[in-house]
Amino acid sequence: MAPSRDSSHGSFVDSATIQVRAGHGGRGAVSFRREPYVPRGGPDGGDGGRGGSVVLAATPDESSLAPYVRRKQWRAEDGRAGAGGLKSGRSGADARLAVPVGTALYDDSSGALLADLDAPGAEFVVASGGAGGRGNVHFKSSVNRAPQIAEPGLPGAELGVRLELRLIADAGLIGPPNAGKSSLLRAISAATPRVADYPFTTLDPQLGVAELPDGRRMVVADIPGLIEGAARGAGLGLRFLRHVERTRVLVYMVDGSGPDPWADLAAIQREVAAYSLDLARRPSLVAVNKLDLPETRALRRRTRCRGIHWVSARTAEGVPELLQAIDRELAAAPPPRPAEPAAPVIRLRRRRAPAAPPQ
Repeated sequence: MAPSRDSSHGSFVDSATIQVRAGHGGRGAVSFRREPYVPRGGPDGGDGGRGGSVVLAATPDESSLAPYVRRKQWRAEDGRAGAGGLKSGRSGADARLAVPVGTALYDDSSGALLADLDAPGAEFVVASGGAGGRGNVHFKSSVNRAPQIAEPGLPGAELGVRLELRLIADAGLIGPPNAGKSSLLRAISAATPRVADYPFTTLDPQLGVAELPDGRRMVVADIPGLIEGAARGAGLGLRFLRHVERTRVLVYMVDGSGPDPWADLAAIQREVAAYSLDLARRPSLVAVNKLDLPETRALRRRTRCRGIHWVSARTAEGVPELLQAIDRELAAAPPPRPAEPAAPVIRLRRRRAPAAPPQ
């Protein structure tokens, strides 16, 4: 029951709400031995099988939550009923749903965090299958040698789950629209984000892998352009800023040929701080792009501030030095913490079914 991959028809989706239902447990059997020369055979009703569970698993093979926008309902298989001869019913098959690494699961009703699948192979049972009912063999006693009762299976857990994807990257490129972030990502990796000379070309976050001279790799995220008011949701800002939360190093990038690059830089830094002070305190670098243009070269001559990286995504000038600087910051940077407070984790508990007469 895992979602089929359909990357050719779906765009990047970073949030979805689904309804999941685990399988019901199978009914226990009411049965008695019927064998030659055994006139008073005792009960031999087997137990019902356990219902399947709904399991979400993080895999690097998935990069979007698009399958969960196209399909909202997911359920696991019910357990089978028990049978005579002490035969237990077959357990229901689990529904295993593959999600991208970095997906957080929230209870849609309470908003409580259920799990954070932040590593490849991480799994979480979001809805547990119901226990199978016990057969009548369990109810034999000295006063009731032929019990006519068995248990129904327990219902499987059912709940609404909100999925939120936060990209996981070593470095995140942050800046206003048309700062050249996508061009830089193309220059340092094999990623092919859409690039054009007008704002808001990139509407979805992009990931690229840059290879360092010693063969190590660095994952870099291109976050769509932020505008003033992004921390309040302007221009899809909240959605975009969410993807910066798991980056270890922030690279503030501005267009050096623009009217006022330093005002652009200050505006972006204010938006990040307004969204999360923890995020604003994260290790960061400043990169001024479009060094191939005369306006940017003139700006560099006028600038006395040290520690700024001047690059040209078009000609790759200054790009190797920028990657080395990011690598140095990564070596000293601690693993990132989520920029929002951790919500309580919900634990789902199973109940035992009451005994009931067969239908």
